[in-house]
Amino acid sequence: MRHLWEHLPSGIKHTLDALSIATLFGSLISMLPAVASLLTIVWTVIRIFETTTVQGLLKRRKENASD
Repeated sequence: MRHLWEHLPSGIKHTLDALSIATLFGSLISMLPAVASLLTIVWTVIRIFETTTVQGLLKRRKENASD
């Protein structure tokens, strides 16, 4: 799935991030339904998961498990 996100232009990723944040704020003030909140959480988790830091931590754990 990571390969899918790598081919998206940065502008689209930033736009989706901005929409995600706007949805989060909207849901916090009860203007949007719970489904929008769930989608925002899923998108944020995906973006955090694909960061270099998290990927490095996961690879280190896999290397330690094989020792």
